[in-house]
Amino acid sequence: MRLQKIISVCFTVMLLSMIAVAQSSQKAAKAKTLEVSFNYQRQQGPGSNQYAVWIENDKGEVVKTLFVTSFTTKGRVRGNEQPMRGYIKRPACVPTWVKAAKANDLSNQQLDAVTGATPQSSGTQTFSWDFTDQQGKAVQKGTYKVFVEATLFNASTITYSGTFSTKDKAGNVTLTSQLTEPDEKHKNMVTDVKAILK
Repeated sequence: MRLQKIISVCFTVMLLSMIAVAQSSQKAAKAKTLEVSFNYQRQQGPGSNQYAVWIENDKGEVVKTLFVTSFTTKGRVRGNEQPMRGYIKRPACVPTWVKAAKANDLSNQQLDAVTGATPQSSGTQTFSWDFTDQQGKAVQKGTYKVFVEATLFNASTITYSGTFSTKDKAGNVTLTSQLTEPDEKHKNMVTDVKAILK
């Protein structure tokens, strides 16, 4: 009977030790990617449905644009119009990204690499950052900031941002939002914005 108790105690101690080791290894794991997601509701009419997602370093320099909608970078040509970048034709189109990314200094090829079609239907949009720069090289360890900017309607834009570190463990990044002008009609274009380190 005494031997059974000793075996039982030893087994319990061993089991608890294994659980503690597993938990500590999970806690110690650093994040390897950042996942950004939001619910997109397509809006009616021009002057809306444009957005950009990007990462900046602690100096405020864009290290990688994860996505920008095609109208922003390519515009839309109708009839005999000359091709013109969307943000030039419509300066209120994701202006924070345009300024931060120095879009005027980027070639059409560089813009093409980060541009995607504006979604024609509503749904969850998800983007992932693997801690690399625009050339695919690993970024330096340090503090970074994620941005999601959406043009709700004309001059009404909302920007979500949050700061994190390459040393952070997996978990949510706290985001704050800034709205330039309220627009009740288009306020649901981008909602439930999340940034999660994984």
